[in-house]
Amino acid sequence: MTWKIATRYFRGKGTANAVPLLSRISMVAIAVCSAAMIIVFSVFNGLDALVKQQYQSFCPDLKISLVRGKFFADSAINLRALRQINGVIGLAPVIEDNALAGDDIGLTGSGHQQKVVSVKGVENNYFNVTNVAQSVIEGVDTVSGAKPYTCIMGRGVADGLRSGAEGAFNYISLYYANPEMPDPESDPLNALSVLTLHPAGIFELDAEFDDRYVFAALPLVQELLHAKGKYSAIEIRTDSTRIGAIKKQVQQQVGSTYKVEDITDQNRNLFAMMGGEKYIIFMIMLFVLIIASFNMVGALSVLVVTKQKDVAILRAMGASTPLIRGIFMLEGVLWALAGGIAGIILGITLCLLQQHYGLVKMQASFSVDAFPVRIIYTDALLVIITIIVIGLSAAVYPAIKAARVAGLNLKSD
Repeated sequence: MTWKIATRYFRGKGTANAVPLLSRISMVAIAVCSAAMIIVFSVFNGLDALVKQQYQSFCPDLKISLVRGKFFADSAINLRALRQINGVIGLAPVIEDNALAGDDIGLTGSGHQQKVVSVKGVENNYFNVTNVAQSVIEGVDTVSGAKPYTCIMGRGVADGLRSGAEGAFNYISLYYANPEMPDPESDPLNALSVLTLHPAGIFELDAEFDDRYVFAALPLVQELLHAKGKYSAIEIRTDSTRIGAIKKQVQQQVGSTYKVEDITDQNRNLFAMMGGEKYIIFMIMLFVLIIASFNMVGALSVLVVTKQKDVAILRAMGASTPLIRGIFMLEGVLWALAGGIAGIILGITLCLLQQHYGLVKMQASFSVDAFPVRIIYTDALLVIITIIVIGLSAAVYPAIKAARVAGLNLKSD
C-alpha cells in the first residue's frame, strides 16, 4: 500500500494544485546538482589519470634512496640480489642534485643565460627503466660519457638557456659548488666544478620536469658532484600488477636505512592534494544539494496539507502512524531519485561527449587538447546514495507533520 500510494502522489494523479509543479522544480534542482557532481568527479578523475600517466612516464615504479642523507656508496646495496627478486624487470643506479646551468661562454656578461637545474647522472639502461625516452622530441635518447660529452634536457631548460639539439657546436656548462672548498673566496677558480655538455636530445613531457631536468652520463655527474662511486638512488622497473608485493621484498632486502617509494610515495603531496580537492568539491556540491532540497521540503509540506483528507481516510481504515509516515518518506525518496538519476544520466552523457569529441578545450600549454574526463561508476553510486539520504532527510519533517492529522474531520465543509 505504501508504494502504491506514494507512486500515485509522485505521478500527481488527482492533484489539481501546485504540488506537481513544485515537485518537478525540486527534481530539476536535484538533477542539476547530480549532473554537476558527476561532471566534476569525472574531470578530477581524468586530471588525476593524466597526471599519473605523466608521472609514470618520468618516475620509476620503485625508487630506493636514503632515509637521511644524500649519497650512498655504490657497494652499499646488492644490485644483483635486487635483480633476482621476482617481478623486477630492470634497475638503474642514478645520482642527482641541483646545479647551475649556463651557456658555454661562462657566467658573466649581459648576454648569458643561467638557470638552476636538477642534473641527473644515468647509465643508458636508465631509459629502459623509465619512459623518458618516449618523450624525446629532438635528437637522440642516449647520453655519452665519451667526448664530446652529451646530455638530454627538458624543453623548458633548453628554452631557458636558448639551447637545442640542432647545433653541433652548441654547448652548455653545469656548475656545482666544490664541497672541498670551505672558503671559496680564497680560491675562486676552484670554488666551482664545471661540466660542459652538448645537448644531444630534448624531451617534452610536463612543465614540472621540462623546466628542471638535465640527464648526463653517470660517471661525469659523479665527478661534477664530487661523489665518485656514489649514488643518490636506485630506480626500479617492476611488474605493474605486483608493485605492492615487490616493494615489500625490496624494503626487506635494503633494510631500514633506506626508503622504498612507489610513484604515489614519490609524489605524496601532489596526489594527496588532488584527492583532497575532489572531496572538498564533493562537500561543496553536497552543500548546494542540501540547499536545493529545501525546495523539496516545501513541496512535500504542501503535499501533506492537500492530502489531509486522504490521510484521515487511511486512519479510519486502520493505517498506523509508521505507515503514514512511510508514505511521505518514500515520496521524498522517489522525488530525489527521479531527479538524481536524470542528473546522473545527463552528467554521464556530457562526459561521454567530452571523451569522444573534446567539446571543452584546454590551454595550449597542456599536453592534451581537451579536458580529460574519466567516468568511475562508483562515483555515480556515491551520488545515488547521497541523494537518497537527502531525500529521506527532506521528507522527515513533512512525514512527521502528516502523521499528526489523525483526528481530522472527514465531513466536507
